[in-house]
Amino acid sequence: MKTITTLLTGTALTLFLSMVWSVYAQDVTVSEKSFTCIRDGHKIRNTYIRNADPEKLKEAVRIFKNSVPDKEYPVGTILQLVPFEAMVKHPREKFPKSNGWEFFALEVSEAGTKIRDRGDNVVNLSLGAPCLSCHQPAARFDFVCEKGHGCAPIPFDDQKISELQRADARCAKK
Repeated sequence: MKTITTLLTGTALTLFLSMVWSVYAQDVTVSEKSFTCIRDGHKIRNTYIRNADPEKLKEAVRIFKNSVPDKEYPVGTILQLVPFEAMVKHPREKFPKSNGWEFFALEVSEAGTKIRDRGDNVVNLSLGAPCLSCHQPAARFDFVCEKGHGCAPIPFDDQKISELQRADARCAKK
């Protein structure tokens, strides 16, 4: 009996570890090099979307473009409205409070990007509040804020957002 119990415990542990490993094996590694010129992404309305996997990018674009409720963005999706902030999708287990989204406060210059802060407790400097507190009302849209998703308005209008995007110091001058 003890042999069977040991065998079952060992099997359960192996199964559990393989499930955990598979979740994190699907994760993405995010570094300062992950954030280049905001305009390198695919623009929908005011937001730039990126994903290194073309099929996942296609799915992320579809979800965003159609404001699909109750659908998770693919792991590896990067969303940016302004050059100095971003959110990156990980497996939901990594950041359970935000359904897998990691928020980033970025410092940008011609030399590149520096990550000032990251995680699910990042404070938005424009609003003085945690990113998650504004994104929480959009839980039905996988925590992605857009007009009509229930999020509080941001202090930038569409014209200002466009100006900030055009002024991204990381972008090549034309």
